[in-house]
Amino acid sequence: MTDPFAGGARNAWPAPRVVLIHGAATTSRVWRRVRPLLTGFDVAVPDRPCSGDLATEVDALRAQCAGALVVGVSGGATLGLALAAAGVPMAAALLHEPAVGSLLPGLLDGVRAAYAAGGVPAFARALYGPAWTEAEAPADPAAVARDLAMFSAFEPAAAAPDMGEGRVVITVGERSPAMRHESVSRLAERFGYPVWVIPDAGHAVHLTHPAAFADLIRRADRG
Repeated sequence: MTDPFAGGARNAWPAPRVVLIHGAATTSRVWRRVRPLLTGFDVAVPDRPCSGDLATEVDALRAQCAGALVVGVSGGATLGLALAAAGVPMAAALLHEPAVGSLLPGLLDGVRAAYAAGGVPAFARALYGPAWTEAEAPADPAAVARDLAMFSAFEPAAAAPDMGEGRVVITVGERSPAMRHESVSRLAERFGYPVWVIPDAGHAVHLTHPAAFADLIRRADRG
């Protein structure tokens, strides 16, 4: 019998694909501490158009996310929910503290107030804490306003059947505010998504706990 792995064919299998989606007041650069830890994966780190239109954002990500393990934090997690609802056939999704719309009114009130009072820096520090610096911000400050309006208007929906066998997992930081824990609990109750708590972490897990988050990405890939 011919050995299918002879001649180096063991390395011919494609690496599992991971797409890392950034949230508001950040760019793909925000993943710089997580990406190097994902050895063995084919990692895509797109810069979103930050159009302010949910359908446009989903369409921009659709082709890259089809068949991939999709990972998002904050607004990136919200877009992961939108991709699932749109039936994008993802392998799985690992989504950290997304917006939940009317499941928990007021979740984003604090960051909206911070933006109104102090613009992008105040908004981002209210959302991500001291791990965020102005180097994380997009070149176009208006992109943050568009994202904030879009995510404030977001309403979660169940993953569409077209997503196939993909699994959606929600994560929350152990040190995140009580309202964040309540938001993921309501999302899980409504749609049946499992919730994983990340020890010692908060909202900006990709900046503060990259190794722990990379470990969870591997766990999600294993199913």
